[in-house]
Amino acid sequence: MDRGLPRNRKYRDLRSKSKPLLYILNTFCPSCNTPELPILNPDPLLLHPGSARLALPRNMPVSSNYPPVDIPNVDLWSFLFEREDRPYPDDKILYQDAETKRHYTYKTLKDASLEFGKGLKATYDWKKGDVLALFTPNSIDTPVLTWGTLWAGGVVSPANPAYTAEELAFQLKNSGAKVLATQPAVLSVAKEAAKKAGIREDHIILLGDQRDPEARFKHFTSVLNISRATRYRKQKITPESDVAFLVYSSGTTGVPKGVMLSHRNIVSNIMQQVAGEGGNLSWNGGPDGKGDRVLAFLPFYHIYGLTCLITQALYKGYHLIVMSKFDIESWCAHVQNYRATFSYIVPPVVLLLGKHPVVEKYDLSSLRMMNSGAAPLTQELVESVYSRIKVGIKQGYGLSETSPTTHSQRWEDWREHIGSVGRLMPNMEAKYMTMPEDGSESKEVNVGEVGELYLRGPNVFMGYHKNPDATKECLSADGWFRTGDVGYQDAKGNFFITDRVKELIKYKGFQVPPAELEGLLVDNEAIDDVAVIGLESEAHGSEVPMACVVRSAKSKSSGSSEKDEAAKIVKWLDSKVAHHKRLRGGVRFVDQIPKNPSGKILRRMLKQQFKDELKGPKAKL
Repeated sequence: MDRGLPRNRKYRDLRSKSKPLLYILNTFCPSCNTPELPILNPDPLLLHPGSARLALPRNMPVSSNYPPVDIPNVDLWSFLFEREDRPYPDDKILYQDAETKRHYTYKTLKDASLEFGKGLKATYDWKKGDVLALFTPNSIDTPVLTWGTLWAGGVVSPANPAYTAEELAFQLKNSGAKVLATQPAVLSVAKEAAKKAGIREDHIILLGDQRDPEARFKHFTSVLNISRATRYRKQKITPESDVAFLVYSSGTTGVPKGVMLSHRNIVSNIMQQVAGEGGNLSWNGGPDGKGDRVLAFLPFYHIYGLTCLITQALYKGYHLIVMSKFDIESWCAHVQNYRATFSYIVPPVVLLLGKHPVVEKYDLSSLRMMNSGAAPLTQELVESVYSRIKVGIKQGYGLSETSPTTHSQRWEDWREHIGSVGRLMPNMEAKYMTMPEDGSESKEVNVGEVGELYLRGPNVFMGYHKNPDATKECLSADGWFRTGDVGYQDAKGNFFITDRVKELIKYKGFQVPPAELEGLLVDNEAIDDVAVIGLESEAHGSEVPMACVVRSAKSKSSGSSEKDEAAKIVKWLDSKVAHHKRLRGGVRFVDQIPKNPSGKILRRMLKQQFKDELKGPKAKL
């Protein structure tokens, strides 16, 4: 029970099956003990007069209910490699390749990183602020290049290895990259992009187990070995103003923006994560006392993997088992073979764990918990996974601009507040603001009411690289970051994210959150995956919701035509939502839902694909 509520009152916070993203407050009148009606986004003044003391706190902003944590005023190298409180020994394995079993211990990692940092200075006349771009699938060598670059005073800018040459060239030019590190599998794209960006071929280096058969490109170990000079020293860093990572936003709403994260931003977020995680992951804990083994497939070029995996593993000393790419059977096999105890995952993986037949073949009993981010999970989905493999899924929230983690569920809360992204991290403030469409000034809403989330804390980024207008649009002079995400906070301090401001579908004056409809639709047995988009309909003179559906194998084998199945899905959802949320745009079947590496749906791609479908008089909705 919430400490702020009288002990003799019955209070509950849950999400109904038919409205998975609504906040519902059930109160009981103390004079007659009868339940009152559920209230969406309740105003305390509207509660039953006899239960006025149950009113939600109204004040925004709110501060984290965690105790504040001390944040060392040091650069990342000092924080990770020069700390006096490191609990684990030099020979502790930190990063291990899941396939080859090659690994780095703390000592071999530190030695290799130092040599690479010195090699940068000796080979490339490396200066403070120079940028090393990483264009590579996951590799246990990535941390070596990352920490070595930071030792030398450089900036690390990771890029998606699925980029085209044009996309990579944009990031190389925008970041001003001096050296590009890549792998042979994507070398042809890297070479083309480097040429477009004006990077010489002798500034392209390789990592991983393969070498260049033509010996035109140095392997990073060659950069390590050329430096024997003792005159090179670690670059002096100002933690709060020197950039450590220049990560690029996913570009879901336009051209990617370079997010500048300082050394202090990342140090802060590691300390926040440690506090929020509550000591459940450790180098010598776990069920067998040999420490936690974390299976890592999230991309290291994304801030989620860069901070929560690469950096956190080094700070905490747990064993990171690195997959170069994800597929569900390999993931299950590695959990079984390595007896993995934890994994950071994303919603598409949760769907697979709940539905894919291959999961039944493997022993996943070593897993103690999983953590999902990127999009809300419904109660039905979380519980379906738990009933199948007996592993809980806690949820969290963060953004590239916040290093990333701002909210996380405690381990003990994963089942109590399903759908919540958890509590605000230590040393942070949050507020929800109105979203006026008439250009008027936003105002703070009450706790329990829906609004756009704003955040402030030491992990909030410095700004967008070479983009002062975009920075000004979302980052205020007093440090408040406008996230663009819609949600609310309940009276117990649990935060909920329901959608993106720019993705809300506006149907005749009503706002329809796509994620809410997706949360319902994914539980339909005819659906393997789904995305809801808004398209302009001439028939309605408004935007209408349309569902893009990946049809399940069960549905395909049922003999039902696509037309009949689509009609069934529309009718099924009609009974579960308000009138304005119905799928007036209908259902379209697709082979897959386009998503970015963190699992977020790329709605703009679907909108582009279907934008002309509802324009003509054919729209019979």
